[in-house]
Amino acid sequence: MTTLAFDTYAFIRKLKDSGITEEQARAQVEALSTAFEQFHAELHLSESATEQDVRESELKLELKIAETKAELVRWIVGAGFLQTALIAALLIKLSAGI
Repeated sequence: MTTLAFDTYAFIRKLKDSGITEEQARAQVEALSTAFEQFHAELHLSESATEQDVRESELKLELKIAETKAELVRWIVGAGFLQTALIAALLIKLSAGI
């Protein structure tokens, strides 16, 4: 998170040098500081939402990977049983012919 450095003293001095009263300069600095704080808070909230979105995506991806692994295991086990049955049938057929 980056922080914006804001020199309020220099800003007030520049406003006073341009002809604005010190009271008006202080009011402008206060308003600008409040705006910066609000912007910073909103920026932080939007980053938190982004992190939450990333975490949700990670969880969905992990779930999808787990489902794919389970389906792969079912296919491998099924293919193993099918091969075993085929080999057993061939051995029975060959042994009956001997």
